[in-house]
Amino acid sequence: MANFADVAKQFVEFYYNQFDADRKQLAPLYRDNSMLTFESASVAGAAGIVEKLSSLPFEKVKHAVSTLDAQPSGDHGGILILVTGALLVDEEQRPMNYSQTFQLMPDGAGSYFIYNDVFKLVFG
Repeated sequence: MANFADVAKQFVEFYYNQFDADRKQLAPLYRDNSMLTFESASVAGAAGIVEKLSSLPFEKVKHAVSTLDAQPSGDHGGILILVTGALLVDEEQRPMNYSQTFQLMPDGAGSYFIYNDVFKLVFG
């Protein structure tokens, strides 16, 4: 099994590159038992999560990761990831700070899926 810190780094890079390019393509990273809490609004299941992410009110987005912390989680090989960073949407010139936490779980086929995803903008 790969080192949890390496998996976390590779996952975060892939996730944000995909999010910034085409949010609809994130569906394979979620499962029917996955949950997203986006700015305190929760949605469950891969289809609902991708629908929520796709309906966000911006066309272009660029994430810049500032910090990434990861820990092994549970007896089943999960990985807990905390990301902080800044994002720019559309033509906005001032980046917005954010915090995002992922709980990755092994998918049984040598990879991981997002079990929990919590996103919050940080103001102030």
